[in-house]
Amino acid sequence: MKKETMEWLLSIGLALLIVGLLYAFVIKPYNIKGDSMDPTLKDGERVIVNKIGKTLGHLDNGNVIVFHADETNDYVKRIIGKPGDHVVYKNDQLYLNGKKVDEPYLDYNLKHKTYEQITGSFDSKDLPGSNGQKQIPKDKYLVLGDNREVSKDSRAFGLIDKDQIVGKVAFRFWPLSEFKINFNPDHTDTQE
Repeated sequence: MKKETMEWLLSIGLALLIVGLLYAFVIKPYNIKGDSMDPTLKDGERVIVNKIGKTLGHLDNGNVIVFHADETNDYVKRIIGKPGDHVVYKNDQLYLNGKKVDEPYLDYNLKHKTYEQITGSFDSKDLPGSNGQKQIPKDKYLVLGDNREVSKDSRAFGLIDKDQIVGKVAFRFWPLSEFKINFNPDHTDTQE
């Protein structure tokens, strides 16, 4: 009886250790707060964030990430520009390194906009954190919410540091009615 109890305790302890290590270094659940990523991610939904991609340097334009906005708040936004990129918006149109880029994840919000433009016009070199450089500096990222009319993002607070990034959104697990095995927030097709 004692041997069996010890084996159970050892198994439970090992399982808790594995879960703790996964939580600390690999994945983390997050609760979406606010409407800045609507309709891609909605207020109250829950997601799993993959921390490994950031550690290995696999962050790319279009990735949806969670980052520390300050000591108490985490934000969910989409990477629009990474180190070495030059980002320009002219009348809601993204130009990345001089090339026109489509943003299909904005289709819903463009159809339902309140104002004439949802993103506006700006140049990454004019944002706080750019040091006036045309290209985004090393370890800096330009992030925007998909719901541009309400999003507080790089247009307001400037470029973010790589150290602020927790990781990439891997999948949505709540509510269960919205759970999709093939959910990819980086290239979400939204519907009306």
